[in-house]
Amino acid sequence: MSVSHILFKDTHRHTQPLSLSLHHCVSMLSLVLQTDYYYEYTECDSTGSRWRVAIPQSHGSCIGLPEPVRGTECTFSCEAGEFLEMSAQECTQCAAGTYSLGSGIRFDDWETIPSGFSSLATYLDNGPHGDDSTTCNSSSWFPQGSYLESNRDECTVSLIYAVHLKKPGSVSFDYQYPDGNLFFEFFIQNDQCQEMDQTADKKWLKLTSHGEWATHTVNLKSGTNILYWRTAGILIGAKVVKPVLLKNVHIEGVAYASECFPCKPGTFSRTPGSSSCQPCPRDTHSGHGASSCTPCNTTTLYAPEGSAECKARPPCSKKDYFQIHTPCDLEGKTQVTYRWVEPQICLVDVPGAETLPPSGDREPCPPCNPGFYNNDTATCSPCPPGTFSDGVKACESCPAGTEPAVGYQYKWWNVLPTSMKTSCFNVGNSKCDGMNGWEVAGDHIRSGAGGSDNDYLILNLHVPGFKPPTSATGGAGTEFGRISFEFEMVCTADCELYFMMDVNRKSTRVVASWEGGKVRQSYTHIMTKNASVSYTWAFQRTNQASDVSTRPPPHTHTHTHTHTVYKLGYALISLGSVRTLMNGPSFTTKGTKYYHLFNISLCGGEGRRAVCTDNVTDLSSADSQKETGEPANAVETLICQSTIIPSSGRGFHTALSSQSISLADTFLGATVALTLDGVKARPDLFPQTTNKVPDVNFFYRSLEVTSSCDKGRNVVVTLRCNPDRSTQGELTVPSQCPAGTCDGCTFHFLWESSGACPQCTSTNYHQIEGACKGGLQDTLYVWTEPKRCVGGVSLPEKKTWPCESMDFLVKMGATIGAFTAALLFSITCYFWKKNKRLEFKYSKLVMSANKECELPGADSCAVMEGEENEGEMEDEVVYSKKTSLIRKLKAIGNKRSYENVQLNSSQSNGLVWG
Repeated sequence: MSVSHILFKDTHRHTQPLSLSLHHCVSMLSLVLQTDYYYEYTECDSTGSRWRVAIPQSHGSCIGLPEPVRGTECTFSCEAGEFLEMSAQECTQCAAGTYSLGSGIRFDDWETIPSGFSSLATYLDNGPHGDDSTTCNSSSWFPQGSYLESNRDECTVSLIYAVHLKKPGSVSFDYQYPDGNLFFEFFIQNDQCQEMDQTADKKWLKLTSHGEWATHTVNLKSGTNILYWRTAGILIGAKVVKPVLLKNVHIEGVAYASECFPCKPGTFSRTPGSSSCQPCPRDTHSGHGASSCTPCNTTTLYAPEGSAECKARPPCSKKDYFQIHTPCDLEGKTQVTYRWVEPQICLVDVPGAETLPPSGDREPCPPCNPGFYNNDTATCSPCPPGTFSDGVKACESCPAGTEPAVGYQYKWWNVLPTSMKTSCFNVGNSKCDGMNGWEVAGDHIRSGAGGSDNDYLILNLHVPGFKPPTSATGGAGTEFGRISFEFEMVCTADCELYFMMDVNRKSTRVVASWEGGKVRQSYTHIMTKNASVSYTWAFQRTNQASDVSTRPPPHTHTHTHTHTVYKLGYALISLGSVRTLMNGPSFTTKGTKYYHLFNISLCGGEGRRAVCTDNVTDLSSADSQKETGEPANAVETLICQSTIIPSSGRGFHTALSSQSISLADTFLGATVALTLDGVKARPDLFPQTTNKVPDVNFFYRSLEVTSSCDKGRNVVVTLRCNPDRSTQGELTVPSQCPAGTCDGCTFHFLWESSGACPQCTSTNYHQIEGACKGGLQDTLYVWTEPKRCVGGVSLPEKKTWPCESMDFLVKMGATIGAFTAALLFSITCYFWKKNKRLEFKYSKLVMSANKECELPGADSCAVMEGEENEGEMEDEVVYSKKTSLIRKLKAIGNKRSYENVQLNSSQSNGLVWG
């Protein structure tokens, strides 16, 4: 029999081809020992059969190898606690000190990255700053003993593992994912680098609260599966993100286990055929592959549960004991006492060791907290429904017309309230498990000692729901309740306090956080929906000298809020729908491109509120979403903001939406004034307008106070009349502040829309009269430009009036004008001729008067001989100068008496003018 090409798996279980000439190998003499080769199965053929072949330890040497034999069926597998002994092809029990999962493999030892895993760092978006790929050379997943830790920067880092399954199986792992600024996805590819179909809730991992491990399980198909755990940080600002932690990777579906895995240090398996290893009990230890644990010398040594070695007991110090107040006794007395932290690992009888301080004097118990009363049993009980108490007096009924203000108000801390729990947690070890994270101290509660650095000291308060007063039910406010507390942080090294909340047990998110030492201050968080809420305070320190306390402690109550709405004479038409604005792009310090997405609802209302949703972080299960009818990670408010990472930005296959926050959940009012309730509009941030219609400013406020905005966030939406825009209009942000805010706390938006213009009235149009044609005249109505109104009155219809034709009047005027011109010409000619005659006569008289009188004077003027022929005589008259027509007419008027001139007959040397 000859097999020229065989597929097999090497010791690392990577499939690869090997060309063998089995005829040549079998024909040669065997002089090698059995340990010079090992067995593997070929790939299954179409009939489901395979062959067992011997593979030499040294490549190229195949002398004396056994002949191939038919192997077990491809569906064959061993049970948990067994492995397949290849020489006999039978399942054999694992020896003591080892374990096997049968058809599965597990990775729980992370001192180094196990064989088969690889870490690949890329930076797929170089942004505007050029090639930044070299900055990711040091980014990787780092082994931390019991878990793997992801990168903390903006690089995209993938942890990759390839596995070949003989049958459908699954992969499960435990993880911690505390920071939404780090994207974390898990996906699977086949051997063709094609991504397997996965739902969003299987691909994107849910956020976890601090100190909590979550388990994620995904089904796998038979064949090659390449597993990817991918992280990518988005550093908007200087804050460093918290890494993802990964442990206990378990893969099911392999055909068989070819060997058993030894127990890791600190664990053991006592009996053969074990499917897992158990941790060593406290004060015992074990090494690699142990079948039992070795006790420590408890006189001087100790070992926590699951230890690989014993440690020396240190001298007792102040961090090894804590203070408590004893419960009130029947006499109403309490006492301060001190107890050792259990289990006690320190030594008392050594030099330099601390001892327990003596108990304090018995003192009167503090009064009950408001809402509780002393029932003569040395304990405080809540007041019955309909009654109230200040904690000192007995419960009283509320006066007529009033109702109790239901809430928790903790002022005294003799014992931990029943609605609160405290614990201690450390990611890397279980040293503080079972310790109290916080300790009551009379008039305040403070963080405990903890077991080691980096412990999370947890304080949890559960509120089943909120009950607003009946008088506030149905009001316009959006506040259902609030929680207020005062705190102080005393830190000599790095420390941080987180305030978190979990609504309806869906997911825990960080509401606010504080770092370093803080003077006594107060903080208030307002609930805008009625739901079951768990509030959590988590304190983490790196030095035992750090401490945090709350004075007075958490206080929750309901509160009503009123706001004023200014009614304006503007037609805000169709502006009630949610508008969206995406500005950018912006870039992080490493060049990652991102956008800010704003959803704005001016007035809110049922079905018209703005919703921002994370499609990456904090994904809830489908069942949880079906119960509520809305995504658990959605922010529903008046104005919200999300950070959008484009799909091509970081190598992800879809655009990422994360860090959704509410910018405004309370409407303060609308006015043309620039200030309302302490919030100021900034018209200088936007282009100026010559529009005579004033801008309308809508003022909003967020009831959620942040560490950077101690008075909450504010939003001003300026509505500007612009008839050239559509009714939906256009939203813009200030060019100087592309993120929408210049100080991080007050956001400004300009909304230009025709819907912001006033209603049209009769003063916004004018009439135009047309020409008279055919005895009819039209009157038209048009808008006065520029038009600055919408809606309101409409333009009147065109009107037609009777009129006289202009052609008749023109003809009549032309006739009268021609007649008048002819008449004036005739009159002018008449007077001109008459003037000629008068001038002639005058000339003759002047000439006669200047001569010496040789003849006797005549008694009267007579016509000289020949004067009858005036035409001929006129031709002989010579004028020394010409006179204009106008002067001649004037002369005619001045010389009318010439016709009555009489000459004295007795005097010939003078003329007398009459």
